[in-house]
Amino acid sequence: MFPIIDKKRTGIHLRRIMDERGLSVKDVQQYLGLGSIQSIYHWLNGLSMPTIDNLYALSELFQLPVDDMLCGSRRYTPTSRPNSQFERLRAYYERINKHKAA
Repeated sequence: MFPIIDKKRTGIHLRRIMDERGLSVKDVQQYLGLGSIQSIYHWLNGLSMPTIDNLYALSELFQLPVDDMLCGSRRYTPTSRPNSQFERLRAYYERINKHKAA
């Protein structure tokens, strides 16, 4: 099964991010240049999702990668990404330990 975004959990998470940064719905509306606050309330209540453009802008406003704003079923973590810095460091550490043991 392919991964899906949980709109309800994402809305709760977006609200938490806004609260942590002291941002109101009105602040977000003004930043995004939206005509009304209703769409933001729909996001926060899990009724809809921001468009890609709005997610990208929210990423800048919140200073977070888009993936860190979304909640879903994907089992991805930054350290599980192939060829990540963590993986390279772990491989290097394993090579050092093998060399010491020999």
